[in-house]
Amino acid sequence: MKWKQFLTPVKNMDADEVRVFMGSLPEGSYTLLDVRQPKEYEKEHLPGSILIPLPQLTGKLAELDPEKPVIVY
Repeated sequence: MKWKQFLTPVKNMDADEVRVFMGSLPEGSYTLLDVRQPKEYEKEHLPGSILIPLPQLTGKLAELDPEKPVIVY
């Protein structure tokens, strides 16, 4: 298991800060990650987001581009 990523400091942002952040970067230069359950994602999700439910995240970290910032919700 890769424990280092869990010890790396992260920045918390509120919704307005995320909107500004996303608006300041070209689409595709960040990853929008939805960690909810599939039924929640199917019901409603942010356009362009990818789904990796939280219980599966550790096993799927390799699917994320390490060069892009990740916005998790």
